[in-house]
Amino acid sequence: MGFTLRAALAKLGKDAKITLAELVPEVIDWARGPMKKLAAGCLDDPRVTLDMDDVADVIFASPHSFDAILLDVDNGPDGLVRAESNRIYSLGGLKKAKHALKAGGVLAIWSAAPDKSFAARLGKAGFTVEEVRVSAREGGKGAKHVIWFAKV
Repeated sequence: MGFTLRAALAKLGKDAKITLAELVPEVIDWARGPMKKLAAGCLDDPRVTLDMDDVADVIFASPHSFDAILLDVDNGPDGLVRAESNRIYSLGGLKKAKHALKAGGVLAIWSAAPDKSFAARLGKAGFTVEEVRVSAREGGKGAKHVIWFAKV
Protein backbone atom coordinates (compact mmCIF):
# COMPACT_ATOMS: atom_id res chain seq x y z
CA MET A 1 0.00 0.00 0.00
CA GLY A 2 3.03 2.25 -0.32
CA PHE A 3 3.99 2.65 3.35
CA THR A 4 7.64 1.71 2.83
CA LEU A 5 7.90 3.66 -0.44
CA ARG A 6 6.38 6.81 1.07
CA ALA A 7 8.72 6.61 4.06
CA ALA A 8 11.76 6.22 1.79
CA LEU A 9 10.69 9.11 -0.42
CA ALA A 10 10.23 11.34 2.64
CA LYS A 11 13.81 10.68 3.79
CA LEU A 12 15.68 10.64 0.47
CA GLY A 13 16.93 13.62 -1.50
CA LYS A 14 15.72 14.85 -4.87
CA ASP A 15 18.48 12.93 -6.69
CA ALA A 16 17.57 9.56 -5.19
CA LYS A 17 16.61 6.68 -7.45
CA ILE A 18 14.20 4.03 -6.23
CA THR A 19 13.33 0.81 -8.00
CA LEU A 20 10.01 -0.58 -6.81
CA ALA A 21 9.52 -4.23 -7.70
CA GLU A 22 5.92 -5.45 -7.58
CA LEU A 23 4.79 -8.86 -8.71
CA VAL A 24 1.03 -8.38 -8.42
CA PRO A 25 -0.46 -5.88 -10.91
CA GLU A 26 -3.58 -5.51 -8.78
CA VAL A 27 -1.52 -3.92 -6.00
CA ILE A 28 -0.53 -1.15 -8.39
CA ASP A 29 -4.11 -0.89 -9.67
CA TRP A 30 -5.34 -0.49 -6.07
CA ALA A 31 -2.65 2.12 -5.32
CA ARG A 32 -3.73 4.14 -8.34
CA GLY A 33 -7.43 3.47 -7.81
CA PRO A 34 -9.33 2.90 -4.55
CA MET A 35 -6.22 3.36 -2.37
CA LYS A 36 -5.01 6.45 -4.25
CA LYS A 37 -5.43 8.76 -1.26
CA LEU A 38 -3.38 6.43 0.95
CA ALA A 39 -0.68 5.97 -1.70
CA ALA A 40 -0.41 9.78 -1.90
CA GLY A 41 1.02 9.79 -5.44
CA CYS A 42 4.19 7.94 -4.45
CA LEU A 43 4.12 5.84 -7.63
CA ASP A 44 4.21 9.00 -9.74
CA ASP A 45 7.24 10.48 -8.01
CA PRO A 46 9.99 10.98 -10.66
CA ARG A 47 12.50 9.24 -8.37
CA VAL A 48 10.54 5.98 -8.63
CA THR A 49 10.92 3.37 -11.35
CA LEU A 50 8.26 0.67 -11.24
CA ASP A 51 9.46 -2.80 -12.22
CA MET A 52 6.59 -5.29 -12.57
CA ASP A 53 8.60 -8.35 -11.63
CA ASP A 54 9.44 -10.59 -8.71
CA VAL A 55 11.68 -8.65 -6.33
CA ALA A 56 14.03 -11.64 -6.11
CA ASP A 57 14.55 -11.59 -9.88
CA VAL A 58 15.25 -7.83 -9.81
CA ILE A 59 17.75 -8.20 -6.98
CA PHE A 60 19.47 -11.30 -8.36
CA ALA A 61 19.96 -9.63 -11.77
CA SER A 62 21.52 -6.45 -10.34
CA PRO A 63 25.05 -7.00 -9.00
CA HIS A 64 26.50 -4.08 -6.99
CA SER A 65 23.56 -1.86 -7.94
CA PHE A 66 21.85 -0.80 -4.72
CA ASP A 67 22.82 1.30 -1.71
CA ALA A 68 19.88 -0.24 0.13
CA ILE A 69 17.31 -2.96 -0.42
CA LEU A 70 14.12 -2.68 1.61
CA LEU A 71 12.11 -5.88 1.69
CA ASP A 72 8.51 -5.92 2.78
CA VAL A 73 7.69 -9.27 1.16
CA ASP A 74 5.08 -11.69 2.46
CA ASN A 75 4.82 -11.60 6.29
CA GLY A 76 8.54 -12.01 6.80
CA PRO A 77 11.15 -14.64 6.06
CA ASP A 78 8.87 -17.66 6.26
CA GLY A 79 7.02 -17.36 2.94
CA LEU A 80 3.69 -17.69 4.76
CA VAL A 81 1.56 -16.20 1.97
CA ARG A 82 3.69 -17.13 -1.03
CA ALA A 83 6.06 -20.10 -0.78
CA GLU A 84 8.12 -18.73 -3.67
CA SER A 85 9.21 -15.89 -1.37
CA ASN A 86 11.39 -18.39 0.47
CA ARG A 87 14.04 -18.25 -2.26
CA ILE A 88 15.03 -14.71 -1.35
CA TYR A 89 15.21 -15.64 2.33
CA SER A 90 17.34 -18.77 1.80
CA LEU A 91 21.07 -18.64 2.48
CA GLY A 92 21.73 -18.56 -1.28
CA GLY A 93 19.16 -15.83 -1.81
CA LEU A 94 20.62 -13.69 0.96
CA LYS A 95 24.11 -14.09 -0.53
CA LYS A 96 22.72 -12.91 -3.89
CA ALA A 97 21.08 -9.94 -2.16
CA LYS A 98 24.43 -9.10 -0.56
CA HIS A 99 26.02 -9.27 -4.02
CA ALA A 100 23.41 -6.78 -5.30
CA LEU A 101 24.45 -4.20 -2.72
CA LYS A 102 27.20 -1.66 -3.17
CA ALA A 103 30.00 -1.48 -0.60
CA GLY A 104 28.51 -0.29 2.69
CA GLY A 105 24.99 -1.19 1.57
CA VAL A 106 22.13 -2.28 3.79
CA LEU A 107 19.48 -4.95 3.38
CA ALA A 108 16.48 -4.09 5.58
CA ILE A 109 13.80 -6.75 6.04
CA TRP A 110 10.43 -6.28 7.73
CA SER A 111 8.75 -9.17 9.50
CA ALA A 112 5.52 -9.57 11.43
CA ALA A 113 7.38 -11.68 14.00
CA PRO A 114 10.90 -12.42 15.27
CA ASP A 115 12.83 -15.33 13.79
CA LYS A 116 16.12 -16.27 15.48
CA SER A 117 17.08 -18.76 12.78
CA PHE A 118 16.63 -16.11 10.09
CA ALA A 119 18.79 -13.61 11.97
CA ALA A 120 21.48 -16.30 12.18
CA ARG A 121 21.10 -17.00 8.45
CA LEU A 122 21.75 -13.32 7.69
CA GLY A 123 25.00 -13.63 9.64
CA LYS A 124 25.96 -16.78 7.74
CA ALA A 125 25.38 -14.87 4.49
CA GLY A 126 28.10 -12.42 5.55
CA PHE A 127 26.04 -9.55 6.94
CA THR A 128 26.47 -7.68 10.20
CA VAL A 129 22.95 -7.83 11.66
CA GLU A 130 20.95 -5.52 13.89
CA GLU A 131 17.43 -6.55 14.91
CA VAL A 132 15.05 -3.73 15.81
CA ARG A 133 11.58 -4.18 17.30
CA VAL A 134 9.05 -1.61 16.11
CA SER A 135 5.42 -0.90 16.89
CA ALA A 136 2.86 -1.32 14.14
CA ARG A 137 1.41 2.11 14.88
CA GLU A 138 2.63 5.50 16.02
CA GLY A 139 3.05 6.11 19.71
CA GLY A 140 4.24 2.57 20.42
CA LYS A 141 0.79 1.12 19.89
CA GLY A 142 -0.19 -2.05 18.11
CA ALA A 143 1.63 -5.29 17.50
CA LYS A 144 5.41 -5.42 17.69
CA HIS A 145 7.17 -6.19 14.43
CA VAL A 146 10.82 -6.75 13.57
CA ILE A 147 13.13 -5.09 11.07
CA TRP A 148 16.52 -6.62 10.46
CA PHE A 149 19.22 -4.25 9.23
CA ALA A 150 21.84 -6.39 7.52
CA LYS A 151 24.96 -4.42 6.60
CA VAL A 152 27.63 -5.37 4.08
